[in-house]
Amino acid sequence: MKMTYDDWLINQNITPQDLAEYTEPEQQQIRASYEAGDEYWSGQAPTFEEQYRRKHEKWGTMEKQGLVVGRGDNKRVIPPDEVYKLAALHCNYQEIADWFGIKRETLKYNFRDIIQKAYSETNQRLRKAQIDTAVKGNAAMLIWLGKNMLNQSDNPIDSDSNQPLPWQDD
Repeated sequence: MKMTYDDWLINQNITPQDLAEYTEPEQQQIRASYEAGDEYWSGQAPTFEEQYRRKHEKWGTMEKQGLVVGRGDNKRVIPPDEVYKLAALHCNYQEIADWFGIKRETLKYNFRDIIQKAYSETNQRLRKAQIDTAVKGNAAMLIWLGKNMLNQSDNPIDSDSNQPLPWQDD
């Protein structure tokens, strides 16, 4: 459903007083932009803030519980469960540190055990999913697991055949 011209003007932040200040050709151009279905008119493209501005911004305060890391103005409260969730996605140390706005070394010092636990649990879940897929009959997964977990090979090499043939001088 197409919005009315008045609603479109409001959406463009053009008040009736502003519209009256435009010349007749400019008013016609604004009307033509509306009729053409243009999303905006300002004589130029909207700025990032104008384009992505929320109609009803809501501001509030939130309390976080977690480990306080950093010193002075760089203090941050980092919830260990959020660190765990990011590590479970196999985000590396730098990505997690960037997410919280702290240094990589600070993250490693305070959360190394949590991150390693998340990495290990994700690896276990992936391994279980692979084995389940293979057991259900996926031949490619069976071959891959055989090569990587059981050290199987496409070209079996017998250790006796690796020895050079004896040299005999007759």
